[in-house]
Amino acid sequence: MEIRDERIDAGKAFDWGRTSKEYAKYRDIYPEEFYQKIVDRGLCLKGQKVLDLGTGTGVLPRNMYRFGAKWIGTDISPEQIEQAKLLAAEGNMDIEFQAVSTEQVDYPAGSFDVVTACQCFWYFDHEKVMPKLAELLKPEGKLLILYMAWLPYEDPIAGKSEELVLKYNPDWSGAGEKRHPIWIPDVAYQDFEMEEHEEYEVMVPFTKESWHGRMLACRGVGASLSGKELESWDAEHRELLDRIAPEQFEIKHYAALAVLKKKQK
Repeated sequence: MEIRDERIDAGKAFDWGRTSKEYAKYRDIYPEEFYQKIVDRGLCLKGQKVLDLGTGTGVLPRNMYRFGAKWIGTDISPEQIEQAKLLAAEGNMDIEFQAVSTEQVDYPAGSFDVVTACQCFWYFDHEKVMPKLAELLKPEGKLLILYMAWLPYEDPIAGKSEELVLKYNPDWSGAGEKRHPIWIPDVAYQDFEMEEHEEYEVMVPFTKESWHGRMLACRGVGASLSGKELESWDAEHRELLDRIAPEQFEIKHYAALAVLKKKQK
């Protein structure tokens, strides 16, 4: 499904379906600490029902399945959902996945203890979505927003890789990340209040091949470049890594979370 949003990449079209197989292979990279911080807050555990928005290939519900929550994952891309179903089946995991945009999600009021949005919150139409999420949550329900990004100004391999993405896709708005709290739009505070937020540094291990795959499976590359552009980027990025990277290395990232509590009315 092709998406255009003037808030993102200056309106350049992207389609996660074009890179879903690479996404499934290369973007399951969150470290154990990322998941433990969720568990430490008593979220997404046994006895809870969780809706994961923008689930992609189901990375969050598949990695947290062991903690016993009942998961439903939704995503706007049918190809992403297809990969999520395949991977969940391989792991013998009972997770429900649906190809539907967050704006069109339809479940009875009070269905969920937790709603999660990992690496996707900025894509939503918040005027429509925030009241809907409040309605979907139980009275004591929580909205958990999660994010992780490499730090291009602190990590030279990440920085050089990002420069190459911008060479081929200069309007890519995913570049230039620095540590900061997750952005929450003002409209969210009509239905939610901030319970807490945290930002922390993580080192994520890669090989040259897995880092190349991670970069390929980003919005600015595999989801949006033409076939000819992608072929040129692929060759140039592999050559770059052969020059600047050892066979195995770590990339400096920061991770962030925000826990929003449903307001009592």
